[in-house]
Order: sequence, then C-alpha cells, then structure tokens
Amino acid sequence: MKDDLHKVVARILKDIRVDLTDEFDRNFERQGFFSQKWARRKSPMRPGGSILIDTGGLRRSVQSRSTDSSITFYSSHPAAAIHNEGGEIKVTRKMKAYFWHRYYEAVGSFGRKKNGERRQDKRTVQLSTEAEFWKLLALMKVGGSIKIPKRQFLGTAPEVEKTVTEIIEENLTEYFNHLDIKQK
Repeated sequence: MKDDLHKVVARILKDIRVDLTDEFDRNFERQGFFSQKWARRKSPMRPGGSILIDTGGLRRSVQSRSTDSSITFYSSHPAAAIHNEGGEIKVTRKMKAYFWHRYYEAVGSFGRKKNGERRQDKRTVQLSTEAEFWKLLALMKVGGSIKIPKRQFLGTAPEVEKTVTEIIEENLTEYFNHLDIKQK
C-alpha cells in the first residue's frame, strides 16, 4: 500500500510537470500569463510582432526540476527575472555602446536610390523609426533607467491551482477505483 502511494505521488508530480510545462509555454503563444495579457511593445521593431519571442531563447529557457515531493519551474535566461516580475534597469556605458551599434546598423540598412537619397518604401520607413528608437536609447545618460513592464510567464495563478487540483483528483480517483477493483 505504501509503495502504491509513492507511485501515485510520482505519477501526480509527473502529470503536473508535463501539463504545467505546456501551459507555461503556451503563455508565449497567448502573449499573456493565462488570461492576463502582457503590455504591448513600445518599440517600433517588429510592429504587431510577438512579445518576448525575438530569438525564442527566453521561451526555450523555461525548465523544471522535481524531487520526490515537489516540482520547481525556473528559467536560466539572464533576462527572465526582469521580464517575469517587471522593474527598472540602469543604463550602463556598455548598453549605450550597444544602442549606438544598433542605431548605426539600422541607418546602414536604409534602402537608397541611385542618386544616394533614401527610398520611401515600407522597409526603409520602418528602419528609420527603428533607428530613431535606438538613437533615443543611446542618448540616455549613464545611470538613467529603463522601465521594463511585468510580463509574467511563470508563477502561480488560479489556472495553475485548478490544473494541479484536477490532476490530483483524477489520479486519486483512478487509484481508489483501481483499489476497489483489487479488493473485490
């Protein structure tokens, strides 16, 4: 009986791990934490594009580890905490250099006519707004702050608790039904 209970707990933890891993991954598709939508982008890059999925690194970094009695979900991505909880980051010299790099990269990508003037096609217009965005960031003072909105993708929520409760009830019902059949 004790051995059976250990198997049931192990199955419950495995089911919770699988289901919640899928749900936390779906947060990136939903662009929100379950029913709570994330704040929209303010940058002109990829207008209308997905939030927090530029490279997919943050999404792929969500992992879990389990013990005999618990499961922990975490992300190894360096920017995971600031995106999940929100907050402010201080501008450093290194960041300013990166912002200037991105500005010059955007400016160099402008489409040009044969006479050297900028084309007014959709891509060039978007690049000019992108260049302005990077220039604005590059002109910030060292020590200035950039506000990162909370875009939670991991943590507890009523949906998480509901999923966990359903899995526990389902596994316990299955165990007790199986136990009743054995005893008859």
